[in-house]
Amino acid sequence: MKPAITIEYCPKCNWLLRAAYMAQELLTTFTDDVYGITLQPSETSGTYNIRINEAVIFDRKEQGRFPEIKELKQLVRDVISPGKNLGHSDKTTT
Repeated sequence: MKPAITIEYCPKCNWLLRAAYMAQELLTTFTDDVYGITLQPSETSGTYNIRINEAVIFDRKEQGRFPEIKELKQLVRDVISPGKNLGHSDKTTT
């Protein structure tokens, strides 16, 4: 079964649009790789975390920031499809 992504966000902080934008970006990139993306309003203020199935891959409180889209795509890719080329969103090697 394909993995499911959940973006849990704080509705009191007005982070729904940010969550929807990130979900759109992930769905565009990983259309064939994921079961779906759920936007989940949190009951805890200040929450913004992203999970693949039940594993947290990004937590705003731990990181002290929101993920950049490029970073988020890399985090998701590394878990669900490590061989996938992300094109311009891929890590650069120096």
